[in-house]
Amino acid sequence: MKAMMVGFVGIVVIGVAAYFVLEQAGFSSADVFSSPSVRLD
Repeated sequence: MKAMMVGFVGIVVIGVAAYFVLEQAGFSSADVFSSPSVRLD
């Protein structure tokens, strides 16, 4: 049971870290699919 909980916590940590890394890298959908002529407020 302890190993399963550690695994769940690890999945959450990896998911949150991946979210922030990808946001900083410029892989958000607004950055990828907008052109210079698109105004995003």
